[in-house]
Amino acid sequence: MNHSFEVDGADYEVWLSPCKRGYRLRLRDKVIAPVAFSRQADGRGVLTIAGESEPVRFAIEGETIHVHIGGRTRILHYRDPLRALASSNQEARHLVARAPMPGVVVTTRVSPGQPVSAGMALMMIESMKLETVIRSPEDGVVDRIHFKEGESFERDAVLITLSEEGR
Repeated sequence: MNHSFEVDGADYEVWLSPCKRGYRLRLRDKVIAPVAFSRQADGRGVLTIAGESEPVRFAIEGETIHVHIGGRTRILHYRDPLRALASSNQEARHLVARAPMPGVVVTTRVSPGQPVSAGMALMMIESMKLETVIRSPEDGVVDRIHFKEGESFERDAVLITLSEEGR
């Protein structure tokens, strides 16, 4: 699963995927495996990266994570991928429903020509065994469905295009 963080004014995209002994971490072009975190007590845990363990202290306040590791404290601001995608490119967002992550279409709940209202369920997708409902960003009419049930897509792909006709 893709995660985004802001640390000291810089944005970082991190991709986690399961592997035999924990997770595989991709940060930019570098892949690190295995990575595991075991929570031991309130605000404490152990981070293991490629077989080396380090004690960690942490505090979570909403989408802000305070982490103390290796004698240094960092403040990470989590960027929810769904919210970030929804707020990016406002003009294009209004007439399309985009994929918040790569996945596959499970079911389509609308058809071309159908009027929809803001927040209405358009499609169910699955990514890493997590099902997500794709909802209409605003009122409109379904103009085009870009992927059929069972088809896969990449992150930020346009899943459904809406038109303003009939609004």
